[in-house]
Amino acid sequence: MSGQGRERPLTVHQLNQLLLVCSLVLLVAVAAVRISSRSGLPSLLVYLGIGVLMGQDGIGGIRFDDAELTQVIGYAALVVILAEGGLGTKWKEVRPALPAASTLALVGVSVSVGITATAAHYLTGLEWRQALIVGAVVSSTDAAAVFSVLRKIPLPARVTGTLEAESGFNDAPVVILVVAFSVHGPVEHWYALLGEIALELVIGAAIGLAVGWLGSWGLRHVALPASGLYPIAVMAIAVTAYAAGALAHGSGFLAVYLASVVMGNAKLPHWPATRGFADGLGWIAQIGMFVLLGLLVTPHELGDDILPALVIGLVLTMVARPLSVVLCLTPYRVAWQEQTLMSWAGLRGAVPIILATIPMVSGIEGSRRIFSIVFVLVVVYTLIQGPTLPWLARKLRLGEDSEAADLGIESAPLERLRGHLLSLAIPEGSKMHGVEINELRLPAGAAVTLVVRDGKSFVPLPTTVLRLGDELLVVATDPVRDAAERRLRAVGHGGKLAGWLGTNGEGAGR
Repeated sequence: MSGQGRERPLTVHQLNQLLLVCSLVLLVAVAAVRISSRSGLPSLLVYLGIGVLMGQDGIGGIRFDDAELTQVIGYAALVVILAEGGLGTKWKEVRPALPAASTLALVGVSVSVGITATAAHYLTGLEWRQALIVGAVVSSTDAAAVFSVLRKIPLPARVTGTLEAESGFNDAPVVILVVAFSVHGPVEHWYALLGEIALELVIGAAIGLAVGWLGSWGLRHVALPASGLYPIAVMAIAVTAYAAGALAHGSGFLAVYLASVVMGNAKLPHWPATRGFADGLGWIAQIGMFVLLGLLVTPHELGDDILPALVIGLVLTMVARPLSVVLCLTPYRVAWQEQTLMSWAGLRGAVPIILATIPMVSGIEGSRRIFSIVFVLVVVYTLIQGPTLPWLARKLRLGEDSEAADLGIESAPLERLRGHLLSLAIPEGSKMHGVEINELRLPAGAAVTLVVRDGKSFVPLPTTVLRLGDELLVVATDPVRDAAERRLRAVGHGGKLAGWLGTNGEGAGR
């Protein structure tokens, strides 16, 4: 055979060129983070813009139309983003908000899908199947957008906890709905869909909690040979939760989020390094996902879909989302100010655009138009909602004074010595400033063995006064490790009188 028609393998030179292009795109995207933070422009729009500029209508001239590949990469990126978000979720904030967030993720999504689909059908002329797909796709709040925006705004814990938990929970039912509506033939009865959603959520939740608990137990009791292995192990456990949940016909997205929440609140060894690693992976996932979605869109084809996208987005933002919030949160006696903010904070991002590739892969009629409508809707309303959230929070007087900075305590297990080495730095705002070593009142079996101040280390005396910027090395035996960490966090939040003033450090910083 002559070999003609076969795909030629990638040469070393071509690989080097590809690596150069990818690295330059990544550097530009990282620099764009700074631009977006200064201008207030949501970073996802910057990344989408990079993808569009690289595309066939931009200066790059790259022709890319592989919806299936985009969907696969988007799912993988979403797993990493949900894992990073779960690792950074504080259980003490989410726990009181779980009932409200669950109701909003299930009942609220149903209300939003119904209203938005009805508007899409009657106001823009979409067929019912297309309208239902659009309604389902845009009814999911985006985890990446919520995690990145809300953590920059000092909001009440109940608001932040509800919105973060909702964004982690509502991907699962929406994916099921979009897949069901994108199947050729008649749509299943609504009660069958509800049963399928409930079963997948239960399976995903059970697997996520189990994998998270087992992974946390293993990482706390097995000393790995290098500290750099802990972040890798944590992310591997999170991905395992997703894979196990999906293979068991459950919700893999819910599984990875819950497993990450469990690990994020389990006081794992080398935790600051793990958080930094996960944060970096989350950024890479967002950048790659948004750039790829920007490549997939064809700007010159969007003209006819701008008006329908604006109309559907207006109904979603001003009617469907507020009504779903009021119906779901009023029974929990949530104040109207908080309901107003949560209505406006239903941020959309890459998730709806990724979900819009499902009907494209399934070959549903009009799927390209659905993708274009969703793309325009996400871009326009993210540009409106994201930058105005801090302003609205101030107008509703929901901003909170910043709390005392939490201590980033890193723990390294000393397996043979049956102990732990705790290291921490005293940050700005910490009430540990001015406290003497003996006033820390660490439990018996724990002691401050070294202090690093202004680049010089010394063994402290019981009367040594701690200062901002000091780095402490604390040795604790295995039985008192948790108590020592709780006490350090308590002093960081409440000063030397912590305990008597009711500050016990439980859950701080988790």
